[in-house]
Amino acid sequence: MTRLAILGGGQLGRMLALAAIPMGVEICSLDPTGAAPAGAVSELVVGGLDDVVAVARTAAGASVVTYEWEGVPATSTRHLETHGSVVRPSTRALEVSQDRAVEKTTFTALQIPVAPWAAVDARDGLDSALARIGSPAILKTRRGGYDGKGQAIIDSPDAADAAWTDLGPAGELVLEGMVDFERELSIIAVRSVDGEVRSWPLIENQHRGGILRVSRAPALRVTPELQELADGYASAVLHHFDYVGVLTIELFQVGDALIANEMAPRVHNSGHWTIEGAATSQFENHVRAVLGWPLGRTAAIGASAMINCIGHIPEPIDLLGIEGVHVHAYGKSARPGRKVGHVTVTADSVADLEPRLAAALAALPADDG
Repeated sequence: MTRLAILGGGQLGRMLALAAIPMGVEICSLDPTGAAPAGAVSELVVGGLDDVVAVARTAAGASVVTYEWEGVPATSTRHLETHGSVVRPSTRALEVSQDRAVEKTTFTALQIPVAPWAAVDARDGLDSALARIGSPAILKTRRGGYDGKGQAIIDSPDAADAAWTDLGPAGELVLEGMVDFERELSIIAVRSVDGEVRSWPLIENQHRGGILRVSRAPALRVTPELQELADGYASAVLHHFDYVGVLTIELFQVGDALIANEMAPRVHNSGHWTIEGAATSQFENHVRAVLGWPLGRTAAIGASAMINCIGHIPEPIDLLGIEGVHVHAYGKSARPGRKVGHVTVTADSVADLEPRLAAALAALPADDG
């Protein structure tokens, strides 16, 4: 039996396992928590993601090692590569995604637009960056931070002191100019071992408090030129890294232009709709790609929306009476601000989707995020 090792056992690892198992793939996941979601559906090694012994134990006997989170220490995947394991996507892509300054430099080198930005290493450097970029702007940690964590909005130069107090102790930072965007989009694409690239339709995302709340796919009002532009950006990054697997780029749309925010070298929250709403899900195609198997079609089936369940998830009985609704509980304990599940709503058309989505949103309790 083919064996795939996954570093990280959260909900993304769980959904990767659920996609792999029907194809006859054996999964072993590594996570620091014994109650990790992947443990309910696959073998689970409990240990630190930076523990080379635990990492090696997880990889033992696996044809390929992959990861479900860009926070996996690059030292762990590099250790595996140097000791003969096949790691896909590559460690280099992981390293770049973990440093916002290097990531933005890479985008620029590939002729992918980014917001104005500057590296900030000291308090006076923040003043210089603000003078050059202007305000409002966002101060972010160069490493770590997700779902709105590790960042502070600077509405005016007078707010610089408070932002520095919050984030200055974290060390290296970046200041980004605020983008006056029309909407947030994401492009998810997959690249095979032999270099074939397939993209899913552009996805429109709605965030609140730095956390993704709702995704719609395919995004409305997308011209062939806009889709082609996003596909081109994804292909450029994939080929640059000789990347194998699924990659996501978060984008801001400004008119006919797309500005890159950041990339995720993994399956992505905004792609959960693909489980029911695409010919092949992002999870199945990631497994296919990293194992060197042929890719599946990425076309959308009708119209779909995904709702994140933050803090708590309702009982399925409260939602399943709505046509086209699919409930995904991650097996995580309730906690304010925590993603504990998602709901996908599908329909043959946007006209049919919207009332179903409205009904699903109304059935969900107010979240804790």
